Amino acid sequence: MNIAPTKFEQDARAAAYAEPLETLNPAQPELFQQNIMWPYFERLRKESPVHYTPDSDYGPYWNITKFNDIVEVDTNHKVFSSEPRITLVPKDFTPPEDDMRTGGMFIAMDPPKHDEQRLTVTPAVSPTNLARLEPLIRERAAGILDGLPIGEEFDWVDLVSKELTGMTLATLFGMPQEDRRKLLFWSDVVTAVPGQGLVESEEEKQKIFMEYGAYFIDLWNKRVNADPTGDLISMLAHGDATRNMDRGEYLGNVVLLTVGGNDTTRNTISGSILALNQNPDQYDKLRKNPELIPSMVSETIRWQTPLAYMARRATQDIEFHGKLIRKEDKVVMWYVSGNRDEEVIDRPNDYIIDRERPRHHVSFGFGIHRCVGNRLAELQLKVIWEEILKRFPEVILKSEPKRNYSTFVKGYERMMVEIPKRN
Repeated sequence: MNIAPTKFEQDARAAAYAEPLETLNPAQPELFQQNIMWPYFERLRKESPVHYTPDSDYGPYWNITKFNDIVEVDTNHKVFSSEPRITLVPKDFTPPEDDMRTGGMFIAMDPPKHDEQRLTVTPAVSPTNLARLEPLIRERAAGILDGLPIGEEFDWVDLVSKELTGMTLATLFGMPQEDRRKLLFWSDVVTAVPGQGLVESEEEKQKIFMEYGAYFIDLWNKRVNADPTGDLISMLAHGDATRNMDRGEYLGNVVLLTVGGNDTTRNTISGSILALNQNPDQYDKLRKNPELIPSMVSETIRWQTPLAYMARRATQDIEFHGKLIRKEDKVVMWYVSGNRDEEVIDRPNDYIIDRERPRHHVSFGFGIHRCVGNRLAELQLKVIWEEILKRFPEVILKSEPKRNYSTFVKGYERMMVEIPKRN
């Protein structure tokens, strides 16, 4: 469904094409919060798909914007390393030594350590365990939906997306359900930019991290002194490759599992409401054909791209598609751009719930770092929509959602909706 661009979108497009290509910098959170980053990536894909940004708030970095180039970088972990981090860091920021984001997480490691630690937690999201989890997820989804107000506005992010994601994540960690909102808050703080509403300063952020860390150190101590169970903390505490890891590595992995388990699912649940409201023909198609739910879920994950990018570090000089990437250069794989690559995906800007290959996207990454919980994310989306269609003829978006101020987490802070009363 093609919607004519607004004056605001036209102005944003003109600005993206007016800037000198040599200095073009898509890593600006304001662009993502206003949802006007698209023409920047369109231009880069057309004019400079392997592009060097010489200066930004995060220092210089390379932009990789086309689908196949992203796959090429993502699957070459020897040349494009995840160490020491997979996100851009402000160039004027020096993290404290005990910062939970820099202590070590397996996604920011190379083999063999990465493989050993990832393998430790993989059973939590195995097909067998997901089959066990599905009835619980369905029961919780039903409870959430049955408790929603009818005929009045409410925030879908708060009452639905956060709730289901928080319940599932708390179960995976073996936490009390009453602490799930703490978990979601801590996850938001990890990626929050100080001064943008959630936290006012880096000092406040570190204070919250101390509470976050203390909670999970206590959880570790309880698990390590008890018989092994099926939750993630017990797996880490008793795993051969992880039982002796230091405090920093443990807490780094907690951050990874928290943010990874929260953002992908939560923001795609919200994104599905936005996408279907913006494309009422697809919403109507879904209502008439509920068997399209799995396909719709995959299309939403592509269309939404809940994590906009992943970063790598070049371990050597390499000529990559005619450009010389130097050793130690930062390389950013823009998943959000790869998922709109016209040469790989037919009508990539359109939301089409019955695509021929709906899982052909880069939202979960490729290679050794492909999202470990991707099937769990898809399962939660599938279940919530099966339950929605049983109950509600429509979930109506009432206003433009409030988006995250972030170049990394592409999601929503608030989304006001209404479920109409039945006649």
